[in-house]
Amino acid sequence: MFEDPLLLARLQFALTAATHYVFVALTLGLAPYILTTQLIATVRGDRSRMTAVRFWGGLYLVNYGMGVLSGLVMELQLALNWSGLHAMFGYTFAAPLALETMTAFFVESTFLGLWIFGWDRMGRWAHLACFAVVTTTAYVSAWWVLVANGFLRDPVGFTMVDGVAHLTDPVALMTNPAATMAFGHVVTGSLLVGALVIAATSAHHLIGGDDGHGIFRRGIRYATLVLCVVPIPVAGFGGVQFELFDQAPPTSGLTYTATEIEAIESAAENGVLLQAANMTGDAVMMTAWTLMFLLGPVLLAAWPLGGLDRWRWLLAPLVLTPLLPYLASVGGWVFRETNRQPWTVVHHLTTADAVTPLSPGTAVVSFGFFTLAFAALAVITFWLLVRYARRGPDGGPLAERRTGEPDDPAASDGSQEPTAPVHTF
Repeated sequence: MFEDPLLLARLQFALTAATHYVFVALTLGLAPYILTTQLIATVRGDRSRMTAVRFWGGLYLVNYGMGVLSGLVMELQLALNWSGLHAMFGYTFAAPLALETMTAFFVESTFLGLWIFGWDRMGRWAHLACFAVVTTTAYVSAWWVLVANGFLRDPVGFTMVDGVAHLTDPVALMTNPAATMAFGHVVTGSLLVGALVIAATSAHHLIGGDDGHGIFRRGIRYATLVLCVVPIPVAGFGGVQFELFDQAPPTSGLTYTATEIEAIESAAENGVLLQAANMTGDAVMMTAWTLMFLLGPVLLAAWPLGGLDRWRWLLAPLVLTPLLPYLASVGGWVFRETNRQPWTVVHHLTTADAVTPLSPGTAVVSFGFFTLAFAALAVITFWLLVRYARRGPDGGPLAERRTGEPDDPAASDGSQEPTAPVHTF
């Protein structure tokens, strides 16, 4: 393996993309719940729900920061390792990615900053509007990424000029079924990720009887509703993609170069490995999805009996359930990507032609660096999320600071008793 730069480049991208998606899925899954909770809190003037916004928003903030870092690193390795893709399809494939960068790193980050530092400094409706922009741009950003990925699977809306693809039909690019169906699948799948992270955190605190604000009681009920409703559209969007892309596109009338013919023959020789990866991804996805589909009715049946608040035998296993949507997502991604090999852009650019010419030594160094970087990001993020989730609403990064706490200069001599929170909601 260490003597094959192409295999190392593919494996490197698989690891970095899968790790980055872990952050993206939680961002997309948490944002709607936080936005809805803040809307209700703003309309009702509900302090307990605003405390919930601060708690879940703190987890969102940690995850988002690591998502940005991993996204930057992933784009760097995409530019370094896949120069052939950019040389031929830079005007088409890269265009949605450029828009995604502008959306995520400028608009979304700016309004998230306003939301973070705007507590007690702006009106409650303006503060709510900031997070509404954050939520919207998060989904727009995901949309542009899937437009780019959909182009690889079903290239449309371009023409070749001197060996370089030029975009001629942006509408066809944005309405590509490979993008629209994937977007629906990813969005609904991300809602499951967010719901089960909320369920796991809520179950941990409910087991310990720590729910003075009602945050976790409401959280586990939200997760129950999502688990009863969302798996159906997840399966629907996935089923449509099975019908559209579960077989290689027709090849009649296409002429291949000698390099492409060699890549196709090589893929046929390695078909057992590709098929094994393809089937494994499909099996993992379907198994995890089935378990989630069964979990919703169980929680719903326990709801009227009070089991969601006090049955330890039901709550304890929920702490581990976030693994299910993550496994399903990564398994589905493996199935989707291996299913189009040996092509990077189906019937136009093979993976062998897309990769940057690298010596085995350079490929090993690149693989080692990026793998270690992403492993570190994943471990740090997991540790921070677990740490703040276990601390509860009074210990998160956005927790409401009260006068009289140790970091408050006014109380440094111990002469002042803690008073009410500063926040005016």
